[in-house]
Amino acid sequence: MFNLHNKNAVVTGAGSGIGKSVALLFAQQGATVHVADLNEKQANDTVNEITAAGGKAFAHILDVSDQAKVVGIFQQVAVIDILVNSAGISHIGKADTTSEEDVDRLLKVNVKGLYNCLYAAIPLMKKNNGGVILNMSSIAAIVGIPDRFAYSMTKGAVAAMTLSVAKDYLADNIRCNCISPARVHTAFVDGFLAKNYPGKEAEMFEKLSKTQPIGRMAKPDEIAHLVLYLCSPEASFITGCDYPIDGGFVKLNN
Repeated sequence: MFNLHNKNAVVTGAGSGIGKSVALLFAQQGATVHVADLNEKQANDTVNEITAAGGKAFAHILDVSDQAKVVGIFQQVAVIDILVNSAGISHIGKADTTSEEDVDRLLKVNVKGLYNCLYAAIPLMKKNNGGVILNMSSIAAIVGIPDRFAYSMTKGAVAAMTLSVAKDYLADNIRCNCISPARVHTAFVDGFLAKNYPGKEAEMFEKLSKTQPIGRMAKPDEIAHLVLYLCSPEASFITGCDYPIDGGFVKLNN
């Protein structure tokens, strides 16, 4: 089950965090993985880890907000069976404490960057008689999260783009879904705590972990397994859906 042999997958943000876990799992399941990331070292580290395990992967240094570069790299890949839009950035702030520059920065990556990848990949998928797209949304698009105004706004856009693409390309055999994780323990979380709560990292980590009713943050691998299912042939009847993967956050936090 969940065999990705002979599939070409592009994973953005695959140099670290969830994107990296997705890339490693896809390669383990037989896909040729195109690791797209802004950080050259991290992209190469992911590729090296895949090839050391006997998989096949290629690194692409990519700023998803640059449409010309996205189109150029995707055309080099040529055949894209699976696209996972995992690249994204966050920001702390409310509507009246978030600067215009920060709004523009998040829109540039989280919204325009995802659009650029859709713009570049969909024509290739149509030419190839179909494909699968998985977008990374967030529970912040579903419920109110304190101090996440700009981030929540962009993830709401991701959910809307997912529905639009799923509807528009039904006849082209292109499926499009998104998932909405709650907090996931990645290096980003550790860096955030070190920067904003020096000396109180363990205390704040515990506090953030317990906001999930299940009592902990997710592991990147747990997110990757849901991505694998939705991108596999076993999920061929699923399109236009959002899947919270949140330790009970949305339904059980009352």
